Amino acid sequence: MRYEQFIAQRLLSKGKHAFTTPLVNIATWSIALGVLVMIMSVSILHGFQDNIRQKIVGFGSHITIKSQNIGRYYEEVPIESDRPCLTPIANMPGVAHAQCYANKGGMIKTEDQIHGIIYKGMAPQYDTTFFAQALTAGRLPHLSDTTPSNEVLVSSTIAAKLHLDTGSKVRTYFWQGNTYRARAFTVSGIYNTDLSDFDEHFLIGDLRQVQRLNGWSSTQVAGYEVNLTDFGQLDKVASDLYQLIDYDLTLSTVVDDNPATFSWLQLLNSNIILILTIMAIVCISAIASSLLIMIFEKTAMIGVLKTIGASDRSIRRIFISKALTLAGRGIAIGLSAALVLSLMQQQFHLIKLDSESYSMPYVPVEINPWMYLLVAAGTLAVCFLALLLPATHIARIEPAKTIRME
Repeated sequence: MRYEQFIAQRLLSKGKHAFTTPLVNIATWSIALGVLVMIMSVSILHGFQDNIRQKIVGFGSHITIKSQNIGRYYEEVPIESDRPCLTPIANMPGVAHAQCYANKGGMIKTEDQIHGIIYKGMAPQYDTTFFAQALTAGRLPHLSDTTPSNEVLVSSTIAAKLHLDTGSKVRTYFWQGNTYRARAFTVSGIYNTDLSDFDEHFLIGDLRQVQRLNGWSSTQVAGYEVNLTDFGQLDKVASDLYQLIDYDLTLSTVVDDNPATFSWLQLLNSNIILILTIMAIVCISAIASSLLIMIFEKTAMIGVLKTIGASDRSIRRIFISKALTLAGRGIAIGLSAALVLSLMQQQFHLIKLDSESYSMPYVPVEINPWMYLLVAAGTLAVCFLALLLPATHIARIEPAKTIRME
């Protein structure tokens, strides 16, 4: 064992040669608190961003392909679902699923209320995972391959306003040209996503009902929805698809269709940077001030070490090693506390939110091992750099004066 390590360990142990306990505790817990706040802040903000993003994508897709033309009264212009350019999309790298869809604007009429809706039609092959997870009552509509289904999903918002429940009959009206068409549906399930802009209007049902209302053939749809395996590949896959589709089709991403929401989510990243900066300053202040106090407390010992031939570099190594050990303890405590709190929040949802204001009923937390590793490594690196300046004070200590003063 090198003598620098031996002395550093002696200073960490209990006894008359050790540093004062309050000093060690303040430094350790200051760093632990900083690491805890950094991890929890990033985990919550990333969890919030992912939660909102998944809900918006769940109502549609990452990428939408449809006709460039616009019909009368903003009616959707159909495209053929079996077009050659659309067939290979499902097998492209980065694509998780591709599906047909069609929307139709209309209204629900009860005895005393009228409520505007958007009927979203799903094909039997539609990925219903999102709506299955959002169900609060009932079940998904049965979409068979033979006959159109009269079953629909309604949101809890619409159900509460119109006093609907599973099994209720709903009378709907859809404009078609200069007239309207009526359809009767049965509520098979009720969903809730806490996204008021969507829950307020969307009725989920069979795609073939929209085809019948619009007078389309069985191969005509409003567009193609493409879901990706990784949101980070959105721009790349969108660019590849744009080169693939025909000239009369247009392509838009979920970010293009919801610019205000995604600009707001992007703005949250500035809050993350601010929090990380403030907590980094806290860690720097704690570890740098602790090292200075250590040096002042052991000035006589430094003088003795210099007298017996220890170099300034070796003495600096002793104190930096001691300070980094304290930082390591603080980081370990902060990481452990953050992991425990995150797991408790994920499991028991201890901290609730107003779903009308935050679009979710509880604080979401994302546990990412890479984030924990980056915060730990970054904090340790920042602490090491913060130690270099106060450690230079060791070179100014004169052995003769310190020993005589002792």
